[in-house]
Amino acid sequence: MRYKLFGEHTGLRVSELVLGTGTFGTRWGHGAEPAEARRVLETYAEAGGNFLDTADGYQFGESEEILGEALQGKRDEFVLATKFTLGVDPNRGILGTGNSRKAMVASLEASLKRLRSDRIDLYWVHFADGVTPVDEILRGFDDLARAGKILYGGLSDFPAWRVARAATIAELRGTLPIAGIQVEHSLVERTPEQELLPMGKALGLGIVAWSPLGGGMLTGKYRRGEAGRAQGFGGRVFQAENSAQRTAILDEVLKLAEETGATPGQVAIAWVAAKGALPIIGPRSVEQLKDNLGAAELKLAPEQIARLDEVSALPPVFPYTLLDNPENQQRYTGGKLDQFDWPKTPVA
Repeated sequence: MRYKLFGEHTGLRVSELVLGTGTFGTRWGHGAEPAEARRVLETYAEAGGNFLDTADGYQFGESEEILGEALQGKRDEFVLATKFTLGVDPNRGILGTGNSRKAMVASLEASLKRLRSDRIDLYWVHFADGVTPVDEILRGFDDLARAGKILYGGLSDFPAWRVARAATIAELRGTLPIAGIQVEHSLVERTPEQELLPMGKALGLGIVAWSPLGGGMLTGKYRRGEAGRAQGFGGRVFQAENSAQRTAILDEVLKLAEETGATPGQVAIAWVAAKGALPIIGPRSVEQLKDNLGAAELKLAPEQIARLDEVSALPPVFPYTLLDNPENQQRYTGGKLDQFDWPKTPVA
């Protein structure tokens, strides 16, 4: 396992694969029993993994409880990230959900108890709730950091314009920076590439990508008749093979797996990693984890990445239909398009 800095605003050194623990527990009716979850964590740590991702609502709090017990005596060996917004259970109530400072503080204190920790290393706002101003979120993050309850703050599943506004306000005020973003990104969910990923790279944010396997679809297991998340989570966090393009994508993944000697899942995870994000793997068993970990050893060739890019390409959207038009580019580079070296990192 190799290690990377988490964005440009932290000195935090994290492993290249993140262990997502939404499957730790069985209160959702689908997941890993506590003993298997602990074995998954131990195997991940033995492979060099140090970045754990959970949320207060995962398995109605059981995920945090399992981690809290398993991390006793080795808490400092991991970067522990959790989230708030949805509440630990459906009966949390209107004041205990959402992103208000009241909900943030109450959720944090409850997570700390379940995790048996005095701090959260990276605290995510799980979802944009559509009503809480980013100013309130930033002030809440800063207060919690000053109190020593969190070390870093990030935004998960937020639109790009709200992330950009939050990062800019924090920078101008000198308060706790937005450290990173969390997005869904895979060969069957590439829409973050239109705004979120360029924004994250331009602003120096750490980027983690959940569901790099499309809920398991990109492993090919549903073609073999397996159920997995397609049934276990009631179809949530799952991308179906429901279009000609998705069938073509999976066909190409299977071809590359055969060519490289890797598994289809490893190909799919390696492609996400090649795009600059830290993939979150969410295995339910040690067997699944070991397969996922193999992606760290797989380096796809540029030609192989190009093949996957082509088969999974999305139609261009405005304003890039204009900005990326070669005729327009030729004009705004003064006729020197072929002689101009574009920056590797997007410019904010």
